Amino acid sequence: MAKKYSNKINKIRSFALSLVFIGFIIMYVGIFFKNHPIVMTIFMLLGMLSIIASTLVYFWIGMLSTKAVQVVCPNCEKTTKILGRVDMCMYCREPLTLDPNLEGKEFDESYNRKNQQ
Repeated sequence: MAKKYSNKINKIRSFALSLVFIGFIIMYVGIFFKNHPIVMTIFMLLGMLSIIASTLVYFWIGMLSTKAVQVVCPNCEKTTKILGRVDMCMYCREPLTLDPNLEGKEFDESYNRKNQQ
C-alpha cells in the first residue's frame, strides 16, 4: 500500500484550520452547560485557546513559508515551495529535492530528519 504524502506547508495549514473548527466545536459544547456557568466558561475558554493556537500556527507557518525555497516543478511547471531536503509539489504532488545525493532515490520524508544525513 502506497503512503500518501503531501506538501509540508499544506499539512501545517490544514492542522491550523482544524484547530479553528475544533475550537468552535468545543465552544458549542459549552452551550449545553448554560445552567452551569463555570463549566460553560471553561469550555468557552478552551475553545478560544484552540482558536488562538490556530492563529499562532498560521503565523508560524507564514514566517516559515517566507524562508522556503521556491522552485519550478518539473512535472506541472508551477512554482512551488520546498521545506527541508525533500518535499512534494503543492499542485501535482511530484517528489522534489534540492539535494543531488537524493536524486533518483525513492521518496521518503525521513530524509528530512537530522539523523538521516
